[in-house]
Formats: sequence, C-alpha cells, structure tokens
Amino acid sequence: MIGIDIGGANLKVVDDAGVHIHYCPLWQGAPLADLLEPYAGSAAVVMSGELADCFATKIEGIRWIVGTVQEAIPDAAFYGTDAAFHTRPVPGLAAANWLASADYLREEYADAVLLDVGSTTADVIPLTRFESLKGLTDTRRLQKQYLVYTGMLRTNVATLLSSVTLDGTVTPVSTEYFAASADAHLVLGHIAPADYTCPTPDNGEKTVDAALRRLARVVCADIDEIGKSGAHQVARQFWEIQRRVIGRAVGRALFQGDAERVITAGIGADLFARELGCATLAQEIGEVSDALPAYAVREVALRRAACD
Repeated sequence: MIGIDIGGANLKVVDDAGVHIHYCPLWQGAPLADLLEPYAGSAAVVMSGELADCFATKIEGIRWIVGTVQEAIPDAAFYGTDAAFHTRPVPGLAAANWLASADYLREEYADAVLLDVGSTTADVIPLTRFESLKGLTDTRRLQKQYLVYTGMLRTNVATLLSSVTLDGTVTPVSTEYFAASADAHLVLGHIAPADYTCPTPDNGEKTVDAALRRLARVVCADIDEIGKSGAHQVARQFWEIQRRVIGRAVGRALFQGDAERVITAGIGADLFARELGCATLAQEIGEVSDALPAYAVREVALRRAACD
C-alpha cells in the first residue's frame, strides 16, 4: 500500500521505497495523473488541494482529485475529517490530512501537541483530544489557531510584516509578492538552497545573494540602497514574527489541551524543535516525518486492514 497527500502545491507519496515529493501546483494545471502513474497497488489518500483557486468550490476540487487519483490508482480510499475512509467524493474529504497525522500518533503521543511545519502552513494539533478534532474544517481550525497559515517556503513575507525597522527607522513594506519565507530562511541559514523547492517570487536563482535582493525589494529597495545588512534585518524581523505567531498557537494548544510536551514534524521540524526545546518526530520515525500525512494515512489504513 502507498500513502498519498495531495496539497495545492505538493504531491507527497510514501511507499516501501521511502518518501517521494513532487512539486505539483494544481492551480497551474499540474499533471497529477501523470505524476501518480508510476505508483501501483492500493492507496490511502488525504488531500488539502481542493482549496486551490482553480476550483470554484471545495467540493469541485474534491471531485476532481478523487476522479484523477482513481483514474491512476483504481484501488484508492480517501480519509476524511470523520476519521473514516471513503471511495466517493464527499465534503468531509476536504483538508483531512492533519487529522490522519493525529490518528496515527494519538496513542503513542497522547500527552503531546504535534507541530507540523510545512512549506505553506503550520498545523498545531493537540493529540490529547482526538475525538474533539473530528469534523473540524480549515475555517474552524484557523479560529482555534490549530492552523497557522505561514510556512517555511511559500509565505509572502509581507503577510506577516506591515513594517520593518531599518537601522532605527520604521519602514512600511510593500505588499507585492517580492520575497517569500524561503528567502528569509535561506539567508538566515535555516534552510539550504536544495531545500528551496518552490519557485522563487521572481523566478530567479535560489542563492543567498538572490534572496537578499528579493528581501530588499520588500522595502522597495535595491541592495546598494540598504546593503546586505538591511536585507538581513528584513529576514530577521520576518522570522521573529513568524516564530512568535506559531509559538503562541503552540502555547495555546498546550494549555487548552492539557498537554505536557511538543513534537515537531515537517520541513521546519529541526528549526522549531530548537526554538521550543522539544524533540522531532524524525528522531522516532525517520525521513517519513517530512511527509507525515502521507505516511500516517498509509499506517492508519494498514492498521485497520489488520483488524478486519
């Protein structure tokens, strides 16, 4: 059996050979069926790509994803926010990937909050209260701060920054998509160029110098106007706000869920484990933690099959 997580930007597959991550921007007409074609056998699937704005409604996206997957892999079942598997496109399939992770981890980590920081979002999941998580939509998760819409790579820097302080001067920022969170994390040394797996805002190079140029544009400047130090200040202030926003959500979940510890997963796992002084899931399950929902839905399906 394989596990599949279909996001709006990335397709993640886990099989016996390991983790396979494909850049798959659905809003640009990415060939999902072609990417799935090499994978054979039965599949357990989760999704969040139904929210891509190429679909007029989420149910339209669900129907398209289910149909496309079943065309490539007929023996596919889809995990929903009711914690059940389905073979038909039902509304509850929308954004159930995080719940599959919780379902897989809830017994072994029953005293923990899971922080899964990906390219686009951070999931904050109190594993102490699994039953209360069922049925939550992304809107409700945003309201509860279980979904924090900022990530390691694809976040527009200007979504968190309204202004920056450059050498003591408060400077409002442009809201154009000049720089991404990947640029900030690259220049701060949190990621390597190879980790910059999404397109850059200007379709330019994925180097530190190019990232610094993009960060300077956030304040409508060139590097020769504010210097590399000025661009670094933009990156640092973005990161300060990002870690504070995510950290606040984690603290809230710890308190409200009566949890005792935090575990981290996703491409931001190591960074946030250092910030929060906690362990990463990779220390327990290895590289599959980078594609946790895909791995989790596979394991949940296998467990249930073993019990039947």
